[in-house]
Amino acid sequence: QVQLVESGGGLVQAGGSLRLACAASGRTFNSYCMGWFRQAPGKEREFVAAISWSGSTTYYADSVRGRFTISRDNAKNTEYLQMNSLKPEDTAVYYCAASKRCGILILAENYDYWGQGTQVTVSS
Repeated sequence: QVQLVESGGGLVQAGGSLRLACAASGRTFNSYCMGWFRQAPGKEREFVAAISWSGSTTYYADSVRGRFTISRDNAKNTEYLQMNSLKPEDTAVYYCAASKRCGILILAENYDYWGQGTQVTVSS
């Protein structure tokens, strides 16, 4: 069992930055691939970024590539999402997720555990 707790969300102006963190419980964090998803009001949950268990491989949605950076610190059981050059369309609830099987990490159904989400609001 893995419990995930996100933090770092908030209100920021367009062009600003935020850093989200996802703290995981348990001693097997480094065996999970990790991801970030987001869901805006009235829209489906969408993939944002993912990272392999070692941190050597990362994946990004086209909409955030070049602006967002995913990383992890296995010693701290924590995953991060650095978000720069934020746009109003980035406004959403952001969720971290953990996948034991890894596989196709852009698909939400490949994740086993989810956090409760943190709100990110970007004003224009």
